[in-house]
Amino acid sequence: MGGGNGEKSKRAREDAMKKAAAQGVGGGGSSGKDKRTVIPSHACTICKQSFPQTQIKGAQQHVESKHAKSDFATCFPAFTA
Repeated sequence: MGGGNGEKSKRAREDAMKKAAAQGVGGGGSSGKDKRTVIPSHACTICKQSFPQTQIKGAQQHVESKHAKSDFATCFPAFTA
């Protein structure tokens, strides 16, 4: 009538191995540390809140909501648009 627990365990091991092989290298460990920690960011010159280089829309919303009297260039002079 079907396999027992041994078959289920074997299948689970095979699935886990396939999943691990599909993920390949990356993520944790010391090999990816530089990529995780050295993300260029820009800080608001008024309140010093930082935003990653990729989050220009978030920085624009920050200026509109927190510093309505200032413009984007004043808050983030180093941001390249």
